[in-house]
Amino acid sequence: MTGITRRVALMATAAAAVALSTVAFAQEGLPKLEKKDTYKVGFAQTESNNPWRIAQTESMKAEAEKLGYQLVYTDAAGSAAKQVADVNSMIAQGVDVIFLAPREEKPLIPAVMAAKKAGIPVILLDRNVDQSLAKAGEDYVTFIGSDFIDEGKRIAEWLVQNKPDGAKIIQLEGTTGSSPANDRKKGFDEALAGKAGFEILASQSGDFARDKGRQVAEALLQAHPDADVIYAHNDEMAMGAIAALEAAGKVPGKDVLVLSIDGGKEAVQAVVDGKIAAVVECNPRFGPKAFETLARYANGETIEAWVKNVDKFYDPTNAAAEVANAY
Repeated sequence: MTGITRRVALMATAAAAVALSTVAFAQEGLPKLEKKDTYKVGFAQTESNNPWRIAQTESMKAEAEKLGYQLVYTDAAGSAAKQVADVNSMIAQGVDVIFLAPREEKPLIPAVMAAKKAGIPVILLDRNVDQSLAKAGEDYVTFIGSDFIDEGKRIAEWLVQNKPDGAKIIQLEGTTGSSPANDRKKGFDEALAGKAGFEILASQSGDFARDKGRQVAEALLQAHPDADVIYAHNDEMAMGAIAALEAAGKVPGKDVLVLSIDGGKEAVQAVVDGKIAAVVECNPRFGPKAFETLARYANGETIEAWVKNVDKFYDPTNAAAEVANAY
């Protein structure tokens, strides 16, 4: 080995060591979790007003009961301020770890930081926080969830493939400021950018709620009677959009294609019935993976910054066979 080659090899080894030590240091900055037979676990849910949230909560409760852990459960009822208070209450109760499904990216940062300061590790579920204000491996352990950008992208790609002549689209966005709403819009918009004939006529929040989605869809359909596609960021708004279409005398699936994300049983059945064209699943059954991640962290493993969920895709080719497996 020449001197230059040896020097390059040594420099590469040193660089790798620095990189590894940086990762280890970031993990070391987090609160530790003692390995125990049982834990007192907090789960700060954002709301319980739809089947997806209910399925997620049931999965978390079932896994905690299976393991014999005490679960301190709270429901923020759609309020970021209450969710911050819920986390502070868990801190006061001395839980060992907190699972947090943050309603919005920025308002929950103080709760994450308060838990860190109190020496309680936080694991984020299904929604992330603003990465410029808090980071996995430094301020919280990890984010467990789906790739929301990819979800929006997959729906857009299906649309381009199945409606190649173009579309005039109404987009029903989720809760303003939430990571799924931000990312599902980003993935969809970027996948359609530059595609000839595809135009987003209007994009407005329906707050992930069925009735709000119906109201927004009604107003946007009146303003844009030429719309032939409605893309909803979740099933609840998609079902609301179907009601709006039917009230307007339009046939969902024929006059206007409806696209959705979440993949609940009702929506997958709507694909079978021809009222929804396609749905990307966003799996709500977090319990097993959440508590498995807790165990890995307690065992001293370095947890990846993003523990990804793998999601299915439903359209007329597979919906009938999959509806029984949907949540």
